[in-house]
Amino acid sequence: MNFIKVSLLSLIAVIAFSCNSSSPKTEAKVEEKSCASEGCCLGSCCEKADQEVAAADDISDSKVQVYYFHATRRCATCQAVEEVTKETIEQNFIDQVGFVSINRENETELAEKFKVSGQTLLIVSGDKRIDLTSEAFLNARTNPEKLTQKIVATINSLL
Repeated sequence: MNFIKVSLLSLIAVIAFSCNSSSPKTEAKVEEKSCASEGCCLGSCCEKADQEVAAADDISDSKVQVYYFHATRRCATCQAVEEVTKETIEQNFIDQVGFVSINRENETELAEKFKVSGQTLLIVSGDKRIDLTSEAFLNARTNPEKLTQKIVATINSLL
């Protein structure tokens, strides 16, 4: 039993550190160019993502807000956390819950406001902040249904 706990904690640590790793600036520039050329929005490197962050104040009318803080460079798990979370909100709470994907490297004020230093999935309602980061990173790729259920249950408890 202790072996399982140690293994699980080690896995979480490896994921957290790998997602926070930085790279030379030349690689970041290549990534930015490919994002803009594909017209996608996987990070804050394109205009659409910047507009989503700027819209964070506009969705404050929602009783519940979901914030996903991430780095500029993201691993497959980081991207899966955002994808599963966004789809869950769109399918279950389209007009009730706001979702914002925030590049914490560019939006330092928001990261400081929520005391975020790494990839973080927060569900916020008033003064209540529920951190689903561990569950998100454990399940986003291997068991997205479980993450979806956890997000839905958490939001329902706050509505």
